[in-house]
Amino acid sequence: MKSFISDLFRVGLSNLYIMIFGVGTSVLTARFLSPEQNGQISAILVYPSLFMVFGSLGIRQSTTYFVGKKIYEIETIQRAITQIWLFTSFVSVFVCYYLIKLFTKNINDETSILLSIMTIPFTLYNTYSSGIYLGKSEIKKFNRINWVPNFVTFLTTFVLLFFFNIKLNGALFALFMGQLVIFSILAFKNQFHKHLSFNINKEVISKMLSLGIVYAIALLVSQLNYKIDVILLENYSTSYELGIYSKGTSIVQYLWQIPTLFSTIIFSRSAASKDSLAFSKKVCQLLRISLVVIGIMSLFIGIFSKQIILLLFGAKFLDSVPVMQILLPGVVLLTVFKVMNMDLAGKGKPWIALQSMAVPLVFNVILNLILIPKYGSQGAAFSSLITYSLAAFFFLHFYSRDTKIKIKEILNFSKSDWEPLNSLIKKIPIFNK
Repeated sequence: MKSFISDLFRVGLSNLYIMIFGVGTSVLTARFLSPEQNGQISAILVYPSLFMVFGSLGIRQSTTYFVGKKIYEIETIQRAITQIWLFTSFVSVFVCYYLIKLFTKNINDETSILLSIMTIPFTLYNTYSSGIYLGKSEIKKFNRINWVPNFVTFLTTFVLLFFFNIKLNGALFALFMGQLVIFSILAFKNQFHKHLSFNINKEVISKMLSLGIVYAIALLVSQLNYKIDVILLENYSTSYELGIYSKGTSIVQYLWQIPTLFSTIIFSRSAASKDSLAFSKKVCQLLRISLVVIGIMSLFIGIFSKQIILLLFGAKFLDSVPVMQILLPGVVLLTVFKVMNMDLAGKGKPWIALQSMAVPLVFNVILNLILIPKYGSQGAAFSSLITYSLAAFFFLHFYSRDTKIKIKEILNFSKSDWEPLNSLIKKIPIFNK
């Protein structure tokens, strides 16, 4: 438990940095760009973000699994993921470029399109590499891969928007720089050049891909549930409505850093766990803590949503207030998926996430097509609320069936649930005097 709490504390600091720099970047783009320009950024980044999920082919997850189980040597895995990376980068950039050209109606600037897709290769490599550190439970190194890009992006965004007044392309270039910097660090540390080889190990690559592709499909379906509203808003509404929606979601999505704090460690330790049932019960305990914490924070955000929007983004984004308020209950419920999915994924069972998210995705598309033309950003938010709730209930059912833990036991709160949090608080120097 001591090492678990130590990892939890490190991930907590990393997630705090992610939240600070992520919100900071969102504030900068709100203050220096119009709602329409913020909408354009969301529209042009939606396809690269999806390709960085599917294009990753679940390699981080399969790498974590194989490293955690010590199935192959680290050098062998590094060579395999480098070879996979070269192929997926080329295909992802090529396909993504044409998707943006064909399906994004408000973006015609070639520079903007190129900046948005240039990020893909570096993000994919960073994602692949992080799986090695996660599989080895090197949480400190894994954390840096997560928060350093956010810091560089925030800093670059500030410089380009404040000093040079470079608007849309400045924000896109900042995202590119964030991934480029951490890629350069990882490539040097991992001795990238040594793993560039035409000696292909078909067995390793095929096994990584066979497991990884299921992860990738499950992740893609999950991400589509988060992104399909952006695609449909861009096509059936206005850039203004999309900009309003993007700022409304930018705050509430950081509530998921709380379960991510837990799920990162859950995934790492689940891959190497020998007592499957005992670990799953620990996951249930962490879920209950997450639900309480996120529930309280959601209530606070809901009550003071107008003040939060005015403070961070300004009066021109006041229409984001109802978007936030509608989304909050769904965000709380989807905590079930955010925490518990990583346990099953760490055990090599990504298909359960796919089962849970497939039907809600269909509902999401249908509801968005009905609601967006009439209600814009609020219609998209209501659609997300319904589908997040459905996904949470489906996943709870499938998780209970797979782990043989009854739903009543999963949600049964007790005083002992708070022991990990109490231990974590005691590690903080100010509480340890």
